[in-house]
Amino acid sequence: MADQKAILGAVAPAASPLAEPLLPGKEADFANDVEAQLSCYHTGSSFSRTCLNLTNAVSGIGVLSMPYAVAQGGWLSLLLFVVVGAVCYYTGKLIERCMRADSSIKSYPDIGQIAFGANGRKAIDIIMYVELYLVAISFLVLEGDNLDKLFPGATMELLGYQLHGKQLFIVLAAAVILPTTWLKNLGMLAYVSAAGLVASAALTASLVWAGVAETGFHRNSNALNLAGLPTSLGLYFVCFTGHAVFPTIYSSMKNNKHFSKVLLISSVLCSLNYGLTAVLGYLIYGDDVQSQVTLNLPSGKLYTKIAIVMTLVNPLAKYALLVAPITAAVEERLSLQQGGSPARVAISTTVLASTVVVASTVPFFGYLMSFIGSFLSVMATVLFPCLCYLKIYKADGIRRTEMVAIAGILLLGVFVAVTGTYTSLQQIIGTF
Repeated sequence: MADQKAILGAVAPAASPLAEPLLPGKEADFANDVEAQLSCYHTGSSFSRTCLNLTNAVSGIGVLSMPYAVAQGGWLSLLLFVVVGAVCYYTGKLIERCMRADSSIKSYPDIGQIAFGANGRKAIDIIMYVELYLVAISFLVLEGDNLDKLFPGATMELLGYQLHGKQLFIVLAAAVILPTTWLKNLGMLAYVSAAGLVASAALTASLVWAGVAETGFHRNSNALNLAGLPTSLGLYFVCFTGHAVFPTIYSSMKNNKHFSKVLLISSVLCSLNYGLTAVLGYLIYGDDVQSQVTLNLPSGKLYTKIAIVMTLVNPLAKYALLVAPITAAVEERLSLQQGGSPARVAISTTVLASTVVVASTVPFFGYLMSFIGSFLSVMATVLFPCLCYLKIYKADGIRRTEMVAIAGILLLGVFVAVTGTYTSLQQIIGTF
């Protein structure tokens, strides 16, 4: 272990992204370091494979809620979407800078440790893993809802229990996902990620098909709805969540100096896909659009089947990438630093099974996504990167313009966290 640390120290970056010396001399050995396990993911992923993984991490099921987000906030809320996209790109850059501050940093909780000590690590641990866990649950909810629409009335008996509808398809989706959770190699996951990106593009094409073939495109006069803006903002933040796995992807690169380029490419591609889906979905269905736009598509149509199938591919492709840090953390807590295959299989299976149980009881996909975006995603995507960056680099000096920008981002994050969380919790409670 000592030799390994010496090697890591020898290849540590020597220049700060701020053209200032990095924070030298930090060689703390964290007893509960999640990176002890995440190091097994370092496979030297190429630039192209990292682009696939990062784009897949950012682009996900949030695309289905984009038309609903516009319906809630009105057309002018798309300006906020642009702002949210720019903010999340910038905070992704801050995470990269924090990663370069110390050679021991390999995971998001490590950043919290360097910035705020043990309490910072615990805070990021809780927010990050709860966020990833809830997003994983929302994937299964999405699978169950859409497969139930595609194959209504399906039933099956399993181990003496009668499964039907949404619950049946959640279990079947979990069975398909399970083998991907056993993979440790992020380079291999790039091929799975590619399938998810193709699925996202096909979904957008299906919406165009639906608009041209059926309902057509209509002009909606809802320019701005102030009451719905908190929900819209929360859903927009869901679209760009994924910062919790940025450090894992950064550490997996052959040359992590190119991470900024990867982040920019991924952000632009995802923004274009999200924006196009939002405009098309709202033009087609207007204020009647549902929290998952695929649920508006008429049953039995070919484009509906294509859209739903493509929708199902994305969570299948992304689930393993998001739960990898959770599995790694459990292995670390159980002192399984070597990451043996039997232990990995057992832990991954247990994590998946627990999300299946919760997903089978969650009936409110849109409200759950809004809550994740408003509270957990804002914390992990906006607040933590800004606070950690300020703490780590304050001694080196931060430009005044950057301080002003970060202050504005923090105010936006707090606003969304407070108003969006309150609104989404009210909506969730109202469903019972």
